[in-house]
Amino acid sequence: MKYQRKAIFLDRDGVLNEEIGDYVCRLEDFNILEHNFAPLLELQRSGYLLIIITNQGGLAKGWYAEEVLHQMHAHLRVTYLRHGIKLTEIYYCHHHPEFNGNCLCRKPGSILVEKALARFNINASKSYFIGDRQRDITAGEAAGVKGILINSNQSIADVLHRII
Repeated sequence: MKYQRKAIFLDRDGVLNEEIGDYVCRLEDFNILEHNFAPLLELQRSGYLLIIITNQGGLAKGWYAEEVLHQMHAHLRVTYLRHGIKLTEIYYCHHHPEFNGNCLCRKPGSILVEKALARFNINASKSYFIGDRQRDITAGEAAGVKGILINSNQSIADVLHRII
């Protein structure tokens, strides 16, 4: 099978929504970073799928329920869609090593990236992972995706030249 599609893999907290500390546990604290609408729309128009890969260990810790996480993700999808941006998929790891041991899906593990590569017929060598932590970059690179490290809450526009 020939892999034709290309994708931008995105961490969630600190990349798409405001980094506020340990975990965003309530919908009312889930603040979307509006400065990323324009660069993500440009990436989408350039043919990139937009896929979120996020660790959500607060679920394992019992800090918030999966229902709240789904509400946050629905809010994220709807808000981006209002700006013409379709988020292809949101993958999340609900484990935390201190609460339910090691798993394969938690970044820096690459299994969620690999799952998306296979599911959406993505060419890893034409794809990028944008994240604000080294574990994001490590996860992408382990799956053959180029990593771009940004600061928390930084605009993706600052690194757009590295992609298109």
